[in-house]
Formats: sequence, C-alpha cells, structure tokens
Amino acid sequence: MNLLEHEAKSLLGRYHIPIPRGSVLSPHDHPPKAPVVLKSQVHTGGRGKAGGIRVMKTGDDVAMAMRELYGLEIKGEKPSVLLAEEFLDITREYYLSLVINRNEGAIELIAHRSGGIEVESQEGFGRWAVKSGHARQESERIGELLAEYYGLADKTFVLQDLVENLLACFIKEDATLLEINPLVLTADGRLVAGDCKMVLDDDALFRHKDRDLSETPANTNFVTLNPSGTVATIANGAGLAMATVDAVYVAGLTPANFLDVGGGATVDSMVASFRQITTFPHVSAIIINIFGGIVRCDEVARAIIAARTQVDHMPALYIRLTGTNSDIAESLLTEAGLTLYPTLADCIRGVHHA
Repeated sequence: MNLLEHEAKSLLGRYHIPIPRGSVLSPHDHPPKAPVVLKSQVHTGGRGKAGGIRVMKTGDDVAMAMRELYGLEIKGEKPSVLLAEEFLDITREYYLSLVINRNEGAIELIAHRSGGIEVESQEGFGRWAVKSGHARQESERIGELLAEYYGLADKTFVLQDLVENLLACFIKEDATLLEINPLVLTADGRLVAGDCKMVLDDDALFRHKDRDLSETPANTNFVTLNPSGTVATIANGAGLAMATVDAVYVAGLTPANFLDVGGGATVDSMVASFRQITTFPHVSAIIINIFGGIVRCDEVARAIIAARTQVDHMPALYIRLTGTNSDIAESLLTEAGLTLYPTLADCIRGVHHA
C-alpha cells in the first residue's frame, strides 16, 4: 500500500517526527494565504519536475494555482486533494530512509548527504543495519553515526530521537519503506521531514482495520505509453525512467510503458511489474535499467530471478545494473542464465539483434 504524502506525514506526526505545518485541501476549499507551498497529492514520484509543487509568494494567485494543480495529470494521475504547507527557510537537504533488508533479515537505515530530486543516481550512501531487540541502544548508536555522516555533530541527540521515532513508526505501522526526501535543516536549526514516501505491508492489514485503502493502490508508478509498444521498461528514479524511455524511442523502438520502481525493487514489486507488462500483447523485450544506490544491485538481481519464475510468458530480459554490489549481481544473473549488459545502449543493441 503506497500512501499519499499527506497520509504518510500524518503517521509521522503520530510518532512525534517533525513535519511542516499544513492542511489538506479539497477542490471546494478556500485558498490559503500566501506564502504557502501547494503540493499535488498523487502516488507517483517526479512531482517537482512535472510542476506538481508550487511555492506561492505573497501576492501570488493561490486560487489559480490550485485550479491548475487539480487539472495537472502526472504520469496518468490527477489529484483529488492538495497539501498546503508552511514555507520553510531551508539551509540544507538530506536523504533518510528505512527499508527491510531481506538478505540480512533486518531493518536497514539508508542515508545520503544530499536530498531532493534524483538522489537515486548518487553514490556514497551510508547504510546501517538495525539489530533487533535493542531499540533505544540502536537508536543511540545509529543516531550518533548518522550525525557524524551528515556532519551534524550538534544534532546528535536530535538524530538519535529521530531514529528512535522512525523505527517505532516503521515497525508499529508494518511499513516496508519509509523514505524522507528531503530531510531538511531549516535556518532556525530544526530537522523537518520535507517530503515523505511510505509503503505499508498489505499482508499486515489485519492488524490495522481502521485503514481506508480505497485510494491507495499498491503500484501507481506504471504509465501506459503505447498499448501496441514492443519494448517495456523498468527503472528506478523518475529521471532515469524517463531517460530510458527516451533512449528506447530514439533507437527506433516503440516503448510500451513508463515504470519507476523507486527504491523498492523487491520480489513483490518485480512480480507486479512483470505481470502488468505481460498484459501488453506485442511486448517482446523488457529493459531493466537500475542504478544501485539506495537499493543494492544484488538485491535487484535476486528479485528479478525470483519474480520471473512466478510470471508466465515472460518476454526476453535485457538487464543493466550498475552501482553497489554490481559484481555480485552479475554472478547471480549469470548463474540463473541471464545476461547483465554493461550499458543501456548495449541493452538496446541486444533488443535490435534479437
């Protein structure tokens, strides 16, 4: 279950994680006073690039901006509500997330010194596995390491509390992904969750009977481009996904879809992706283009190998994985009878020569 930003932030607030002051707006609500930040509430990423986030200054026509945002389709989805938030005076942006590392059987905290758009394509991520059964001790340990990594020694205690509260939220809400991007440092010294993406485990819904899932689809980063397309694409990060589609098109092939799996290239997400792709009658090839920054290449490789055994009538796979543990990924794919291509161009040439 992929939450909208305002839903995710509402959960963060319950666990005393700092979020901007804000309110949810329906189409009939009166426009808030500027300065204010208006955010389209859609499930997909890439809102900023698509014009789905508007910073409104004093004197700007907020009502007009609201009408434009309600009419703006982002990767096939229009918002039913907007999120209006206070304007933050930001001095620095960071990246912070919690995921489940299934290979280690542990929760993993992932951080980067830069946050915002296209963080997936960066290198130098910090990673720390959370040892089970010692929440406060682990929060203190990882919070101290995180403060050193970010260069925020004066925020050590703040980061320790933040890690403890994030872990509580992640565990009690049965999350599989909790991503704060960006985690912002404001001019007055606060660390605030500027944006949040959260995915909850559908199999744990019996523990959360109060949740309304009617507008929370599991996979909304899939956009059909051409029902008669011959090449499907899977990538992580909106920018890389768009670049992959463009490269396929420029090479004279017909892309069938846009699919951004973000930082969650798991077995379940791969199975869902493959099943959607196999509904396209003319697709004969799938190009998978993943940069292993947030998600490791070996994790993606294992997900691909496991997922393809669960889907019938699979098209040919052309896989490019680069980044963390790409050498391990290549060994795994080779053992499974799959080829790892060094570049996206090589994948496309492989499709042409098939």
